[in-house]
Amino acid sequence: MEDGAGPFSFLRSRLRPELTRRVVALPPGTALDYDEAEWRDAIVVVEQGQVELEAVGGTRQVVGCGDVLWLAALPLRALHNRGAVTAMLVAVSRQPQTATPDE
Repeated sequence: MEDGAGPFSFLRSRLRPELTRRVVALPPGTALDYDEAEWRDAIVVVEQGQVELEAVGGTRQVVGCGDVLWLAALPLRALHNRGAVTAMLVAVSRQPQTATPDE
């Protein structure tokens, strides 16, 4: 998926057909309430900027460009962008399984 030049990126990667890509842009000074269902089964790459992860208990962790995350099932309250540029997260997960009728 990568040629080894620069940080890992899901934006520049060609994905296999069974995978889906979702881009989440977080403008400067904004926050996104954490919803576990949005991140279930996804590997997330910070493509641009920095994101502050706020835990339910109040602790905070800053992640930045090139960091690879697993955001499912975490005790998070919100994701914040306290930086000056839009933070961009790209989540890659498996395509939803569709039920096939019994023959």
